[in-house]
Amino acid sequence: MEIAVIGAGGWGTTLASLLAETNNVSLWIREKELLDILKKTRENSWFLPGIKISEKINLTDSLEVIKDKELLVMAVPAQFMRSTAKNIKKYFNDQIIVTVAKGLEIGTDERMSEILEEELDSEKVIALSGPNHCEEVSRKIPAATVIACENMELLKKVQPVFNRNYFKVFVHDDIVGVELCGSIKNITAIACGVVDGMGYGDNTRASIITLGLTEMNSFSRHFGAKRATIYGLAGVGDLVATCTSKLSRNRFVGEKIAQGKSMQEIKAEMHGMVAEGVTTAKAVYEFSMKHNINMQLTTQVYKVLYEGKELKNAIKDLIRLI
Repeated sequence: MEIAVIGAGGWGTTLASLLAETNNVSLWIREKELLDILKKTRENSWFLPGIKISEKINLTDSLEVIKDKELLVMAVPAQFMRSTAKNIKKYFNDQIIVTVAKGLEIGTDERMSEILEEELDSEKVIALSGPNHCEEVSRKIPAATVIACENMELLKKVQPVFNRNYFKVFVHDDIVGVELCGSIKNITAIACGVVDGMGYGDNTRASIITLGLTEMNSFSRHFGAKRATIYGLAGVGDLVATCTSKLSRNRFVGEKIAQGKSMQEIKAEMHGMVAEGVTTAKAVYEFSMKHNINMQLTTQVYKVLYEGKELKNAIKDLIRLI
């Protein structure tokens, strides 16, 4: 299959390499400096150091590359999904789209598939989500994921394109639940990073994860998500991986907050990598307030990130909820 991966972060680079094993793949890179590095070294030293990418992958900074492709993988951060979709619209030719970004758009509270459907007038949008750290998948450490949309024939066409002996792909018809779970878990991961950074133990972290699962269930079910989704790979599976792993960017943000670092300092330390939970916390908090959904964990994360609430007071309020 002819495929274009839009976005050369860690996950986009990983999926480009995975897909290039059996397909013709082009990888779109926004930053000219990173494009030059990749062309010279075949290694994404910014976002996926230590992993060489296939010489077969075509590297480009032109979105015109999508014109002759059959499948597009949208791997840009959530808050850039709409602008990127607008930019590719003139080259779009009703291709199948797979979105791998996890988050909700601030201001609209929309999921990534909704944005792509709107901007590209497409009915061929699939969401891919699961406990998938790019640092592990790129090294072919076994993992599983979920692809979801309502069109089962479309899913069956795409499943073998991504499926590998080290990357098991399951199909699901609950795209709403899959996308919302992938968004909500990042907020809980920030909270877990905070309690870890403050020196609390496994018991505290487990309690925070349980509270996060409750909120994932409350918020997702409000939109009609299925219970099986929430308690499956895209829900509990991704929640546990993100909240406990040293590879989690959202957990990293929480740890640094606990160390007294500002968001500006944290972003500098992350070298351009995005922790989607920071913006998702704002979108989810604002929506929950409008629609009276009880999201106390999200509320405390939001107040620390956006209202300057003192960490010790936020943790004190959280512990009361456990």
